[in-house]
Formats: sequence, structure tokens, C-alpha cells
Amino acid sequence: MATIDSANSVVELAPKLEKLPPKMENTEKRDTLIADEKRFQEEWENSKIFEQRAPGPNEAKQGKFYATMAYPYMNGTLHAGHAFTWSKVEFMSGFARMEGKRALFPQGYHCTGMPIKSAADKLAREVEMFGQNFEKAVDIVEDLEPLSLGKEEGVNSAKTDMGKYSGSKSKATAKTGKAKYQFEIMLSLGIPIHEIHQFANPEHWLRIFPQKCKADLRSVGARVDWRRSMVTTPANPYYDAFVRWQMNRLKGLSKIKFGKRYTVYSPKDGQACLDHDRSAGEGIATQEYVALKLKALEWSDKAKQVIGDKIPSDANVYFIPATLRPETMYGQTCCFVGPNVEYGIYRVPKDDGKDEYYFCSERSARNMAYQAVFPWGKYEQVLSIVGSDVVGTLVNAPLSVHDKGVRILPMESVKPTKGTGVVTCVPSDSPDDYATTLDLAKKASFYGIQKEWVIEDILPIIRTPSSDLIAKHLCETMKINSPKDAKQLAEAKEQAYKEGFYQGVMLFGEFKGRSVQDAKPLVKKQLVDAGLAFNYAEPDGLVISRSGDDCVAAYLDQWYFNYGSAQNGGDEEWYQKAKGAVESGRVNCYYPEAKHAFEQALGWLGQWACSRSFGLGTKLPWDHSQLVESLSDSSVYMAYYTISLFLHGDIYGATPGIASKPISPEQMTDDVWDYIFHRADTVDSDIPKEDLEAMKREFSYWYPLDARISGKDLINNHLMFCLYHHVALFDEPYWLNSIRVNGHLMLNGEKMSKSTGNFLTLRDAVEKYGADATRISLADAGDGIEDANLEETVANATILRLYELRRWCQETIKDDQLRSGELQLFDKMFANDLNLIVVETRKNYEDTFYKLALKSGFYDLTASRDWYRDICKASGISMHRDLIKRYVELQALLLTPIAPHFSEYIWRDVLGHSDSIQNALYPEAEAADLAITAARNYMRSETIPSLKQTIPKLQAVDIIPGGEGAADGGRADLPPSAKAATPGNPTFYFENISA
Repeated sequence: MATIDSANSVVELAPKLEKLPPKMENTEKRDTLIADEKRFQEEWENSKIFEQRAPGPNEAKQGKFYATMAYPYMNGTLHAGHAFTWSKVEFMSGFARMEGKRALFPQGYHCTGMPIKSAADKLAREVEMFGQNFEKAVDIVEDLEPLSLGKEEGVNSAKTDMGKYSGSKSKATAKTGKAKYQFEIMLSLGIPIHEIHQFANPEHWLRIFPQKCKADLRSVGARVDWRRSMVTTPANPYYDAFVRWQMNRLKGLSKIKFGKRYTVYSPKDGQACLDHDRSAGEGIATQEYVALKLKALEWSDKAKQVIGDKIPSDANVYFIPATLRPETMYGQTCCFVGPNVEYGIYRVPKDDGKDEYYFCSERSARNMAYQAVFPWGKYEQVLSIVGSDVVGTLVNAPLSVHDKGVRILPMESVKPTKGTGVVTCVPSDSPDDYATTLDLAKKASFYGIQKEWVIEDILPIIRTPSSDLIAKHLCETMKINSPKDAKQLAEAKEQAYKEGFYQGVMLFGEFKGRSVQDAKPLVKKQLVDAGLAFNYAEPDGLVISRSGDDCVAAYLDQWYFNYGSAQNGGDEEWYQKAKGAVESGRVNCYYPEAKHAFEQALGWLGQWACSRSFGLGTKLPWDHSQLVESLSDSSVYMAYYTISLFLHGDIYGATPGIASKPISPEQMTDDVWDYIFHRADTVDSDIPKEDLEAMKREFSYWYPLDARISGKDLINNHLMFCLYHHVALFDEPYWLNSIRVNGHLMLNGEKMSKSTGNFLTLRDAVEKYGADATRISLADAGDGIEDANLEETVANATILRLYELRRWCQETIKDDQLRSGELQLFDKMFANDLNLIVVETRKNYEDTFYKLALKSGFYDLTASRDWYRDICKASGISMHRDLIKRYVELQALLLTPIAPHFSEYIWRDVLGHSDSIQNALYPEAEAADLAITAARNYMRSETIPSLKQTIPKLQAVDIIPGGEGAADGGRADLPPSAKAATPGNPTFYFENISA
């Protein structure tokens, strides 16, 4: 941005910086559609058509459908990605209504955690810097370089530990974009310049953005029961009481523990940095290693020169390689450093005054400073030294059979951003180490080393089904000839790890004969107890907090959920219940790929911090110095939705709900929640019994949740917590019925990103294309767990398609030229088509394949109408009135879940129905006639001109149902190509067309 010369320039520029609505030309058709969309939205709101209640005790039972989406975070407005997830709940709910069910879709607003607080704090600083209206802003640079998040920094590391894998795609890049001042971001969100300073108060966000979210969803016609909405945090004291109940009960069930554990931590913020507190690195956890202490026995000549007298001559200096495989340490043959990597030697104070010195990367030293290796937050670097300077140094390798020492050797692929930057070499079981060992032996002079430093005698340590020397076996089998064969080495490494860990048996050492899985923790304990190693952890990739801090792994006293198997240090019984719910199909995951992802996440997820010190949120009931973190207060709130309307009449709990007598937050004790949620048979409460029973009946009716909808990026955290907490807090009948995850949404074939400008908010989409065109483009974007693609060309084309279709329906249904009476052949073909499409579209809706439902219920239906219209015109007859009315009615009904405004217009304004189509049932269809279907397939395979010769002979034909024979024994004179026109269909289908 150019320098701002005058004090008022920012204010003058503000309209240009604020988000402007997209401009389109020739918008008459769009504007006509939007006007009717707003009309129907107002009617739906006034009629309260989407407000749902459980049947009363004297009402007839009725099927129900209850679905929710992950409530959006209130630090901005909704974008197309939010809308894509929302659309799945919306389409599900719309179809459920057509099945005759009471469909409930509530919507809340998530405000817990650090993002809002961090942004508010930034604004407070900017107001101090630039003035209340930012009139002093000068030299604001918009085009700052985005954060580097390359794979070399571990963000997308494919392999972290045995059985633990992370996805290859990260949301980090899209989240960070180009760095901006916070007030610029607020301008881009449409906040007027003179109002921005108010957002320096975090609570102001809670007053503004939920209303914007609600307005955006209303503008697209959301079928939401708004009475059940709420904000999180103590801003709503009822939700605050609900979260306290959840935490108390989980602690009472011993699902919450306290103790030291590794967690991602922001030194700048002075607290754990959990998923929702990050601007980069969401989903990244800590990776634990064993840090070995390889004592320097004899320094290389270059190292002696660099070190000089900076370290006492009698001091113990240790190289610190970090390993995931301590059980292989018997076979160490050398230790690798990156020749071009800059390392440090750091002083480690000891109580006895005999300080130690560690050789490692600066990044790892910073992590150790928060793990009781160094004094808290401090790591004193004595000197800096390049890896090539220490090559040739002799070190003692703990447990190695080479007890006289091994050498420090160069390895080009070592990076300072992974582990400690120091790598111990075990060529028996590491393909990378084996390939590098061979290369060093062959090219000793090239690398500037003595060949005798390379130990080529490899000790078999682990027996696997493939070999006792798995690394050698894989390198030879896969024809790996160089350390530069990176792709093959990555595959070999993964195979060696899997085979060695899951099927390996120890061949050497104290635990010979034991499985690797058993031996690994025993060897680790042996090393640590002997002082030959210590525990070390780091974030498994780059994590940047919303305050801009590069996070570390800290070893802290924490309250944490004891997730995971006993092998991962967790609650085995709890783990088995959650695992069984997925594996048994009790929780439907819809797609095999999604189920597999859940099973993988269950396999690696371990203990998880549930509290923090700062931000917004509920205080831990037993420790008011801590707040419940943002993923932990959002795991079972679907149960809260079921009874929230009894408690409060607004999202903040400031006005009373629908209970016969206002209920206070203080009355919502843990025992009351237990009673409502069927955890207790009785309760002592001054809440009127009729209200207690009504709330309990409401929960009993709507639960279990039929569908939980979310993006696939939440499988590893939120959805896991949701699953774990449901199986802990509720009886099995109230566990989740299904979890449906969708992929990320691309826009016009590219990843959505604010930094590139390829970005679309829901508000902009509706303003630009209207509600139904937006909804249809969301349905067209795709289904399943793979990434979807919203094409704006589809939305734009849909405007004309909808406008012209409703005009055609309105004009044609009044056409006096339409005929009546007995149906002819083409009429029967069209009627048969309609039946087929009704059945196919129903199945697509039932399977939640909305792109296919759109295809069959909109595009195919329109194509069938076009064929019928054209064939009738070619045959010189008009279309049949009853069939046109049937078509128009079906078009309205089949599109209702996806495009309800268009459908409402056709239903009410064209067909003249008095009741809303939102209350209409899905249409019934007669069974398809196979003979007609086959004949229709032939007719479809021919062009209209080519059929003109045959049409006169077919105008009076009749088709014998089931193809049993002609009524008068005659046959139409069909062309010879008819028999070949429909491969797989028997000839008699055509022969049973009677003239």
C-alpha cells in the first residue's frame, strides 16, 4: 500500500478497502429470482415452518430426523466452504421432511478459545498505534511474504511414528494468506472503519458476528430452527452450566486426568496452543522421541579449532540424535550430521556443578527449554558450529556393539527442522542409513572422510518375515542405488518400519526373542534409567499460533482427556467402546474411506489437553485458573440443542425460554442435566416437573443424533472427541447414528485462498447468484470425502436455467393447445420416464448423493421433457395436459430439498397450491414398464429428423404391458436398427409394440 499522506486518508480509503458486493450486468433475471426468494423466506419465517418440537404425550408418534453441522467460529463471516458443509445438512433435512419426518436443524455459534481474543488484542494495539479510526496509519505493507510451510519443515510429514499417519493436505496455507493488520482484515469483512475499534473488546465479536452468520444463512433459505441457537462461553450462562456438567461428569468417570505431558505450547502466549488457536499447523500433535547421549571421545581437527577454550577441556559434550526406534541401537555404526547445517553447543546446568554440553539444532534446543532439559525458557548457546566441522569426531554410542566408538559422518539429507538435526545410523533396519553407508564407503575421498570410519559390518538386530537385514533386503529388491533415490527410500522406510514393528522379533540384546512391540519400551526405559538418553518431543511440523509465535513442545502439568489405547497411555475401556462403535457400523461413516480414516485416527489419538489459561471459555469447575479449551466444549452440544429453547429465548440467555416458569442458570445443576439426559431416574429440583418432563421428552425424541456433518479435517480432533464423549456420557441408544464428512471445497478448480483472491463468501455468492443458484452449485460441487469443486459458471448458468424453466412452466401449463384424453405411445414413454426419474432421484437422496440427485431430478428430468416436447412437435401433435401438469409438479417436488425457493414458486404461484411445498411429501411413482423403457431407449438413440419417417407409423401404436403380445396381432414396421439400438435388451421389447 502506498504511503498515506494525510491524517484522514485511511478514512477516505475505507470504502475502497471494505468488502464491496460483486457486480454483474444484465441482472434482471437474477433480480427477479432473488425477489421471490426473499418473499418466500419472509413467509417461512413468519409461519415458523422450520420450528420443530417433539410430539406431546397425547400426540401421535411421528418419525424424526435430527442433523447438525459443526458450528462455525465467530471470528469472521461464512465462506463457501462453510456453505458446502451446511448444504449437506440442509439437503438431508429437506428430504427428511418430504419423507414425512419432523426434521430438526439447529445452529449455534462457537466463540471459545484464543482466535477472538488474539484478534481483539491486535486491534487494541493498532488503535494505540493509529488512533481510534486508524487515521495515523502510514506505510502499511499489504504484500508481506506468506509463512513458509513447506514439507521440509514437517507440515505434511507422511510418517511420524508406528501406525500414525497424517494427511498430505494442510489447511495452513489457505488460513495464513498474506499478513495484514487486523483492522484491514476487519475492513475486508465489511466492518465500517468507524466501528472497528469496538472489536478491541472480545465480547463485541459475540454480539456482531453471530448476527451476520444468521443473516447469511437466512439469505440462502436455511431450514433452521433459530429458537435453539446459542453462543458458547459464559456469555450464555446456560451453555456455561452445560459445559461444566460435561466436564464434571467426565472427570467423575476418570476420563479426565492431571499430570505432566507433552503438548504444543506457545512461549509468547504462555499456554498450550491447541488446534483452534493456530494460524498454521492445525491437526499437528507432538512427536515423542528418545534423545540419545553420544559422548564425544575425540574431536576432529576442525572441531578442536572452532571449540578452542570455549568449553572446559574436562567437560562432557554429547551429540544428541533423536530416534523413534531405541530397540535398534545395538546396531549403531556411526552418527550423521548435515554437513551444511548450522548447529549449536548448548550448556546444560547440573545441580552438582558438573555442567554438560549438548550438540544439536537450535530448534530442538528451544524445545528442550520447555521440557526440563534446560532451565525453563532458556537455552544458552556456547558456540555455533557447522556440521562439516565435526565430521570424523569419535563418539561413544550407547548400547552399540562397537563399544570403542563410532564416527560422526556426513549425510546430505539431514535437516535441522526435523528431530535434533543429528541422526544415529543403524544400517540393518533403516534403508536411508544403509544406502548412505554404501555411498560413503564408495566415495570416501569425495566426502572428505577416511574409508575406515565407515563400518560396513552390519549386525542383524531384528528378524522380520522378509529378512534379518530388512534394510539391505529392501534396497536390493527395490534397486535403490543412491541416497538420492528419495521416492523409493520413502517407500522402503515405511515398509521396514511396519514390518519391523508389527512382525519383528529381537535377535540381539537383553530382550532377544521378544517381539519388537514388547522390546521397544523396555529398551527405552533401560537407556533413560541409565542416563544414556532422555525423553524429547517436538511439534510434528510447523505450528504458528494466532499471535504469530513459532510453537514448541512443552512438558507441562495439565488436565487432559485420557483418550487412546493402553499402548498409547490411554483408557483402554473407553478406547474400545469408541473403536467398537465405528468398526461395528453402529456409527455409520457413509464411505469406506471415511471409516478407514476414523479407524486410523482412533489408532493414533492419545491424551489431549482439555484446558488453557487465557482466552474465552468456561472455567474448569474444579480449577478456576483454567478454561475449557475450544474443542473440548464442543463435543456433545448437539444434546444441548434439544432443550435449549426451554432455557432461553435469545442466544445469550438474557430472555426466558418456553418453559412454563423461567428457569435460571443456577437451577441447571449437574443432577438436572443427568435427569434430562437419562443418566438418572430421579432429581431433586425446584424446576416445575412439567418442564423437566418436557425437556426430557424433547431429548428422548430427538436423540440419538441422526447425522453429524463436518469437513474431513476435523476427523482427527473434533469428531474423535464427539465420538469419545458420546460413548462415555450417554447410554448406547443415544450414541451418534452417523457422521458424514465431506472434502475441502475448491473454487473454480483451484484451492480457495484469500491471498490469491480465489475466495467466495456465502454473502457474496447469494448477492451475486441468488439463493437457489448458489444451492444448486453447492449440490453440483460433489459428494464423498474427496475434495469438491464449486464452479461459478454453474451458478451463473443456473440463473438463466431456473428463470427460463419457471417461465416455461407458467406459460405451458396454461396453454390451450395441450390435449387431453387417452395417452398415446409418446405420452406413455414420457410418463414412464417420469416414474423412473422419481425412483432414481429418491435413491440418490437416500444415499446422500446430491450431485446425482440434481442430475436425475433436474437435468435428466428437463432433458426428458425436452425430448417429449420435440417428439410431439415432430409428430404433429400437442403435448398431453395431464402429463405436463405431472411434470411441472414433479419438477417442483424433486428439487425441493436443493432449490426450495424455485420449488415454492412453481408449487404456489404456478400450480396454485395453498400450502407450502415445505410440507409436501415426496411423490409416489408407478413401477416402470420394461417394454416402454426399451422402446424409449431406442427412440432416444435416434435423432428427431431420423425418426420422422417412423413417427407416422407409431402415432397410433400401443405397447402391451410386460411385452406379452400385441392386442390385434399387428406389428409396427420398425427399422432394422431397432434391434441393435439397445444392447442388452431382448428383441421382444420392440416386437411387442402393436400398431
